[in-house]
Amino acid sequence: MTRLRRGALIALTLVMMTLLLLPLGVIFTQAFARGWGAVLEALTDPEAVDAIRLTLMVAAVSVPLNAICGTAAAWCIGRFQFPGRALLMTLIELPFSVSPVISGLVWVLLFGANGWFGPWLDHHGIRVIFALPGLILATVFVTFPFVARSLIPLMREQGAGEEEAALTLGANGWQTFLRVTLPNIRWALLYGVLLCNARAMGEFGAVAVVSGHIRGQTLTMPLYVEALFNDYDWVGAFSVAALLSLLALVTLGLRFALERRMGSSRRDIV
Repeated sequence: MTRLRRGALIALTLVMMTLLLLPLGVIFTQAFARGWGAVLEALTDPEAVDAIRLTLMVAAVSVPLNAICGTAAAWCIGRFQFPGRALLMTLIELPFSVSPVISGLVWVLLFGANGWFGPWLDHHGIRVIFALPGLILATVFVTFPFVARSLIPLMREQGAGEEEAALTLGANGWQTFLRVTLPNIRWALLYGVLLCNARAMGEFGAVAVVSGHIRGQTLTMPLYVEALFNDYDWVGAFSVAALLSLLALVTLGLRFALERRMGSSRRDIV
């Protein structure tokens, strides 16, 4: 009976893995259906280049912001007891419980033409919605939890003993953080940054609401894939999708390596 259950679980796992890998295979098959030339032509199209550049710009701004804010939040929660600590932990999880589309709509209601701050922004010639700042705000919101969630358990486990010793020996706050705290959390921080970056480049729902779908200006790679698909440009859509999938596979590889490194570091602590 045990062997039967084990075989059933293995078979179920293989079926699920096939269902997960099959779409990935379809993407690459369709992308290269007309050869490498068609893929290169699709990826070097000016609109595709603009979409890739915009995606990298959004990630280059939102990921460092979340790395800084997430580290600060994790440090506060992992090192101190203070009123509102439970509320802060709940707020960190908020983007996971709110639909990305709803989060994008909130920014429109705040900074859109008819939003709370829209008239003031329009009077001063500042564009947030249907522009790069709106894309960054939407991306920052949906990707905020990743860094904090990666750091909080580790910082709780490590405790504050080494930091207190450094302060006792005369180190100031920044010296303690840079020479004690940061080296101890570097792998978990890289892990959180990696996940944050992957979500930032692949986010669709939130940025779709605030982008306005302006070609060459506010279309990130996921939005550009949708635009090409709606235009029946199958090769172009699957080529850009293949590039996103390739980035996802690289992310998975780096994630696996970091998980092993983090596991090794935790065994060293124990």
